[in-house]
Amino acid sequence: MPIKPFIYTLLFIGCMGQAFAQEKSLSVENILDIVRKYHPVIKQSFLQNEMAKNELRASRGIFDPSIQINTDEKTYDNKLYYKYNTSELKIPLWYGIDIKAGTENNIGERIDPTLTRNKSAFVGVSMDPFRGIIVDKRNAVVKQAKNFVDLTKNEQLLVVNDVLLEATSAYWNWVNAYFINTILTKSVQNNKERYEVIKKSFISGDRAPIDTTEALTQLQTFEMMQTQAAVDLQKARLELSNYFWTSGGIPYELEEDIIPSGSFDLNEISSIDLGRLEEMVDQAMQTHPKLKMINAKSTILDIEKRLKTVELFPSLKLNYNALDNNLNNISTFINTSNNVKYGLSLNMPLFQREARGELAKTRNKMEELKWDRKYISLEIENKVRSTFAEFYAFKQQIKTNEAVLNANKLLFETENVKFQMGESSLFLINSRELKFIETEQKHIALKTKFYLSIYKNLWAMGSLN
Repeated sequence: MPIKPFIYTLLFIGCMGQAFAQEKSLSVENILDIVRKYHPVIKQSFLQNEMAKNELRASRGIFDPSIQINTDEKTYDNKLYYKYNTSELKIPLWYGIDIKAGTENNIGERIDPTLTRNKSAFVGVSMDPFRGIIVDKRNAVVKQAKNFVDLTKNEQLLVVNDVLLEATSAYWNWVNAYFINTILTKSVQNNKERYEVIKKSFISGDRAPIDTTEALTQLQTFEMMQTQAAVDLQKARLELSNYFWTSGGIPYELEEDIIPSGSFDLNEISSIDLGRLEEMVDQAMQTHPKLKMINAKSTILDIEKRLKTVELFPSLKLNYNALDNNLNNISTFINTSNNVKYGLSLNMPLFQREARGELAKTRNKMEELKWDRKYISLEIENKVRSTFAEFYAFKQQIKTNEAVLNANKLLFETENVKFQMGESSLFLINSRELKFIETEQKHIALKTKFYLSIYKNLWAMGSLN
């Protein structure tokens, strides 16, 4: 497996009940569990799968035995012209063969002279050798339905794969908005305290009036940033709520006191590895739902081609019935050459334009599918390589930005100490603080993009389901 086991341990932890009941926190796996179980789009995809299974069940009905009973009677002027009673049991078999058995009772003064008078019984067989033995049309129909089930199953996996990535993206967007709002809220509080201190110093004569103006400007700047961050958090929470549904199909809005769970520890990020790129590409080529769908379509078209090819042959129908007036005497009358009814019909269009046109259309579809396979295979491979490169790029950027963040934090803290000792200006400390907050926001964004890239790799491989 190209994805290391401990990555799955990192990604798939916790349960929804514990998250809500104990810590009021929400992990990405909680989101995925909820989406898998209750999201309407995924439920619809399961319904499509069930419809395909029902289609398969219906196709197997072509082999269901059937009973047919017919009664036809005419009486006129108190005279029985005819009365026909027929019953037939028909059993369809492989290779287009039908086994038939039944009884007839034909009475009256004016019955059809071609019919056998009074009670009789028959056992027979009918078949079309071109559409049965050369190509088993009934079996082909069932095989097509089986492959359609496989096609629908992979369509469902593809839907789940896409919806889970959308939900994961919404989750990490919410995490990013939450932590940025937390940082700016704390910065607003720190600047309020600093403004009050400077204002008192100004009143006591230790600070110039311009310092209060500068401190107030810094506070107002952070207040505007925090206000926007609160709006972004609200939007991100509502976007994430789009993926929250109850078991009864009712949408649910994420509560404001729910917080993200998980850690942004740098050591944890450094330990995460995806494995070898070529192994991931190979796995995607073997298991991606899009390619499996193409395989199923290819099989369906191959069966369709054989069915369309057989239409070029003439339609030859053979029918043979052994007759007797006693159903209990079957073993005897089957070998009776004197009591038989048989027939043969042959039909063949002279120009075969319809059959040749339909066959050509199927071949065109098969050619189109070959190009689809080439294009989609390349597209999947490039997505895997792209998300793989993105993962390690974010990993390196986080490591570099961690050093920048620590440096800006040190500069800000040093400037703050110097400011308290009267060796620095408010302008410098404000500049250091803005730079530090800016770097901290970038660091949060990089980390959330890094964790999202893990899921993007699974998505690119078609495995996020």
